[in-house]
Amino acid sequence: MNLKKLNEVLEGEPKFRQKQTRQMIFKNFISSWQEATNLSLQLREVLDKECPLSIEADFFIGEDKKTVRAIITLEDGAKIESVLLRHKDGRNTVCVSSQAGCPLGCAFCATGRLGFKRNLEPMEIVEQILLFARFVKKSATLTDNVEKPINNVVFMGMGEPFLNYENVLRAIKIINDKEGLNIGARHISVSTVGIIDGIKKIAKEKLQINLAFSLHAPNDALRSRIIPINNKYSLSSVLKEIAEYYKKTKRRVMIEYVMLKNFNDSAQQANELIEVLSVLERSSFFVNLILYNQTENFQASSAEQTKKFKEILEDGGVSVTLRYRFGEDIAAACGQLTGQIADKKDGKD
Repeated sequence: MNLKKLNEVLEGEPKFRQKQTRQMIFKNFISSWQEATNLSLQLREVLDKECPLSIEADFFIGEDKKTVRAIITLEDGAKIESVLLRHKDGRNTVCVSSQAGCPLGCAFCATGRLGFKRNLEPMEIVEQILLFARFVKKSATLTDNVEKPINNVVFMGMGEPFLNYENVLRAIKIINDKEGLNIGARHISVSTVGIIDGIKKIAKEKLQINLAFSLHAPNDALRSRIIPINNKYSLSSVLKEIAEYYKKTKRRVMIEYVMLKNFNDSAQQANELIEVLSVLERSSFFVNLILYNQTENFQASSAEQTKKFKEILEDGGVSVTLRYRFGEDIAAACGQLTGQIADKKDGKD
């Protein structure tokens, strides 16, 4: 997909063509300009040649049909992954990547072992959502079901969003724009491992998006073992900045904590987590416990241990939610995205 020449192609056309083409892309979710029958055949052919809408992607659908993983091949051959989460109530969430690979090397994350390739351009981020909007539209047509469009977007895929801040922000504005994907800011979440400059910047933006902080350990020594960037941005410094973020925005922050067996899931560590979070106002955050999907380095905490950990936090006055597993069978879950083509292909856009 490449819209860089769109304005150039439409030069000399009536002004309403700009609105028409945006409508076709962001509302009708066309994958070829030939579908835009309100445009002349000649213009459609030029647009198909100069501004192609096709997105090269391979789909992998989970057994429960709730999770769809897409491996997208970009124009330069770089591969990224995105995930569609289909909820029981008909809502659809897209987990997008902001970088091809990741420079942070977190030990529990398969993406981190790939290394960093490059930042994604704004439209390379947006096209991940467009891809799944087309997928949902096609699925609804095939089954005669009326399914809701994409409702939520979470920047929790490959890469650290705040290390690609400007492009991520530009993508968010397209996602939020009424003339774009028109997804409300409160339905857009950005997860950071704790890049303080990014937290400072996002607090100043006039966007009511959600912030998530990937904590994953209750002290610096343990956290540095799995998140090397903690050596630069310590827990105390990040939590101090999150407190400032809440003062400025009054937006509640999600504290993400992935449950790793015999690493960060003991009763003692639960109590330590309560203590480390005591620097924040209780109303300013909630903890989201994440059921880990096994990689080479770590195993998931047991259901019993997770329940005990959650109860200790709740008894300590901490608001807690539990994120259930999505996409484990298709390697589409937390920490599993690698941008690699598997042998079996379930579909292609």
